[in-house]
Amino acid sequence: MLNRLFGYLPWLGMALVLIALAISGRPDLLQWRRGSALFGLILILIYGAGHWRSIVRSFDRKQTRYGALAGTSLILVIAIVAGLNYIFARQNRRWDLTSAQQYSLSDQTQQILDNLSAPVRILVFAREPEFPRYQDRLDEYAYQSNQVTVDYIDADREPLLARQYEIQTYGTIVFEYEDRVERVESDSEQDLTNTLIRVVEGTEQTVYFIEGHGEKSHTGSGRDGYSTISAALGLDNFGVASLILAQQLRVPEDATVAVVAGPQTDLLPGELEALRAYLNRGGKLLVLIDPPTAGETAPPDGLFALVREWGINVGTDVVVDASGVGQLFGADASVPVAANYPLHPITDRFNLLTAYPLARSVTADSGSGSPDGRVAQPFIQTSAQSWAEADLAGLATGQVELNEEVGDRPGPITIGMAVSVPAPTSETETTEIENPNGQATNEEEDAAPQPPETRLAVIGDSDFASNSTVGIQGNQDMFLNTVNWLAQQENLISIRAREPEDRRLSLTAAQQQRVFWFSLLLLPAFLLGAGINTWWRRR
Repeated sequence: MLNRLFGYLPWLGMALVLIALAISGRPDLLQWRRGSALFGLILILIYGAGHWRSIVRSFDRKQTRYGALAGTSLILVIAIVAGLNYIFARQNRRWDLTSAQQYSLSDQTQQILDNLSAPVRILVFAREPEFPRYQDRLDEYAYQSNQVTVDYIDADREPLLARQYEIQTYGTIVFEYEDRVERVESDSEQDLTNTLIRVVEGTEQTVYFIEGHGEKSHTGSGRDGYSTISAALGLDNFGVASLILAQQLRVPEDATVAVVAGPQTDLLPGELEALRAYLNRGGKLLVLIDPPTAGETAPPDGLFALVREWGINVGTDVVVDASGVGQLFGADASVPVAANYPLHPITDRFNLLTAYPLARSVTADSGSGSPDGRVAQPFIQTSAQSWAEADLAGLATGQVELNEEVGDRPGPITIGMAVSVPAPTSETETTEIENPNGQATNEEEDAAPQPPETRLAVIGDSDFASNSTVGIQGNQDMFLNTVNWLAQQENLISIRAREPEDRRLSLTAAQQQRVFWFSLLLLPAFLLGAGINTWWRRR
């Protein structure tokens, strides 16, 4: 009877070891897991110690040796798998194999996380069963940057902590950075990243839209309004306000960027002087100028002269795009499309299509009007199938073609230029300081404060950022990247988070016609021919 009970020891020991392995994923049962594994191994060793002679004799049999070899191989495989699992648990790697990269963070989010200089703590206040909903997204933030830690807190179990962070609703996510706190009640990447931007930047910056000359209104909700792009600026931590420059004759000191969006008439001399003074002291200006129209009273020559002082010349033409890409958006040749961009910080890693309804060319001024050092750089160019049409009267008829004899310029055509130089009236000079030996030395340049920098960007179209067209591919990102570059926030220049990709196939008119004839004639003819061939061979 005792021997029979003693024979059950190894089976009981293995059962306890298997139980320990089964509960290995439960941190709350850690003590039970250790005790079960230890007691099971002790039972197996006791049985082995009592039957060691039988175990040794069994190895003399051929079948036992083969079984021992197979068992050893199995143990080695298990050891290799366990070792790989141990390594992967500490060297985490993730791959998003979806075609739309729907589980990957956007370029903007990755860039912000890579540039973090201090730890960011994210606290999720929700009910415990809802934690997996937030983990799918926020664990990507922690995986991308070792500066980010994420804590999931059940607001019902820790009410004091929830009261400390002023939590009012379940699903509130708190971002802590240094001594600043921001909250958001959405788990979409766009809202999470915008909250991260606010908590990192701290102070909100202001973009002023100059009004009074028929410019696009940043509050307008119609087709020509800028309400959509204004809301997007708010998500990038910009405050948006109107500026009637004719009443103040000075750009406010808190202006991060000033925008002139499609003026219908020229600015007054006092307004131009105010913008000139703003640029000279290190201001940032974005000018969007539409092409001339048949009913235009007078071109904004004063505004043209202002941007020419900074090395940018605005053309008196209209860009025509014959590539047919505009048909993807339901547009004609009057909507040039840009797909490849010149090297510039605004378009760094930018690979989206942008469309510009009725655009004019913008080029670098090579005349004597711009001072030395103000060298403008292109950042938007149309395709090689486009050209700058100088015959504005012929555009009304719709019959236009490239004719270099009348002044047309073949593409690619630049419609976006930018210039960045030290502010003229804020140049700092090296100062002399006394060293301990009594000798005068120049102060190190890297220790001196950097002078303010003047930045100017000019785009030959204002409609691309309006409510009717800002949703086209990369139009919104192009506008926001330009504003962020002007504001010297290069870390925010990137492609932003979007909703899941629309997987519909867009075809041009010619492609649609080819598909139609292929399905109506060619495919049935092929099947009919194959059938006749088979019948003839059998006959």
